[in-house]
Amino acid sequence: MAVRAAVLPAIGAPLEITAIELPDPGPGRVRVRLAAAGVCHSDLSLSDGTMRVPVPAVLGHEGAGTVVAVGEGVTHVSPGSPVVLNWAPSCGSCHACSLGEVWLCANALNGAADVHARTADGTDLHPGLNVAAFAEETVVAASCVLPLPDGVPLVDAALLGCAVLTGYGAIHHSARVQTGETVAVFGVGGVGLATLQSARIAGASRIIAVDVSPEKEELARAAGATDYVLASENTPREIRGLTGKQGVDVSVECVGRAVSIRAAWESTRRGGRTTVVGIGGKDQQVTFNALELFHWGRTLSGCVYGNTDPSRDVPVLAEHVRAGRLDLSTLVTDRITLEDIPAAFENMLAGKGGRALVVF
Repeated sequence: MAVRAAVLPAIGAPLEITAIELPDPGPGRVRVRLAAAGVCHSDLSLSDGTMRVPVPAVLGHEGAGTVVAVGEGVTHVSPGSPVVLNWAPSCGSCHACSLGEVWLCANALNGAADVHARTADGTDLHPGLNVAAFAEETVVAASCVLPLPDGVPLVDAALLGCAVLTGYGAIHHSARVQTGETVAVFGVGGVGLATLQSARIAGASRIIAVDVSPEKEELARAAGATDYVLASENTPREIRGLTGKQGVDVSVECVGRAVSIRAAWESTRRGGRTTVVGIGGKDQQVTFNALELFHWGRTLSGCVYGNTDPSRDVPVLAEHVRAGRLDLSTLVTDRITLEDIPAAFENMLAGKGGRALVVF
C-alpha cells in the first residue's frame, strides 16, 4: 500500500515528500496510521549527519496514531488501539538493561538499519530512528508501540514520544529536582518547554528560562518560567543576580552547543547539578580546568532520552495531563502538514518557535 512520507535521500540533502510502499506487518510487527508527528531537533541532526543514520531513510521519531493491523504474536495492542511510538525500545538483555538503565540500551537502535519500505522505483528505505513517523502510516516492531492511556488527546500525545519524556526525565530522573530548588533551562524549544513544565510540576521555587530569542518569553512563561533571560556572555552573572549571588541548584542545557553548556555550568551554584540534554556535534568542545572542577564541586551529567523508561513514564505523564498539571498543547507552536517539514527544519536552524507538529 502506498502512503506519503518525508524521505531523506542522502545526508545533507533536502527532504523529499513522496509516495512509498509499506509492507504488511509480519510477525511481531504493527502497522500504525499516524495522527501526528513532532518535528524534533534530533531529526535535523540526522539529516545533517550530526547523528548517524542509514540512508535513504524516512525520518520522524516522535509520533502517535491508531493501530491499523498487527502481525502474528502481537497481543498488547490491536486494530483501533491508540498508541504512542517509542523510538528507543530496550532489549532487556544487554548490560545497560540488566542495570535498569534502559535508556542506554545497546540494541535500542538496531532496527534503524532494517529495510522499512521502498520507493516507487524499488529503492530500499530505512526507518530513521526505528519508527519512521514522517509518514501517513508506518510499520514498526511491536516494542515500538505503547498503548496510549485514557484522557490524552491523540494528536497532542505525539509529543510524549520524545520532547515530553526527555524534558520530564531531565528534571525528575537525571537532575532529580526537589521542591523549593531553583532551576535554569537553557533553550526554549520543544524539549526546553517540556523541561520548564516539568520543573514547575517538581515544585521548583524559581524557574529561569534562557534563550537567544526575545520572542520566546511568552512561551516560556506560559510553560512555567518565573524569569526570562536573553542569552549573552553575561547570562551566568544575570542568573546569579536572580539567586542571591549563588547560582541555581540545577541547570538543564537543551541546546547542544559548547557556549550554552559552559554558561549552564557557570550558572549552577557550588555543589549544584548541570544536566546536558542537547545533542551537539563533535566540533562542540567544552573545556574545564582542574581547579574549578575541584573548587565548585558541581556535578555535570549527560542525559539520554531523559533517563526514562517509556513504558513506566508514559502512564505517569498521562496522569499529569489528566490532572491539568501538564498541558501538551502549550508545547506546540505550529500545526503543519507533511509538506511543511522542510520549512520547519529551517525554523529550527534559525532558533524560532518551540515544536512544530505534523497533523495528518
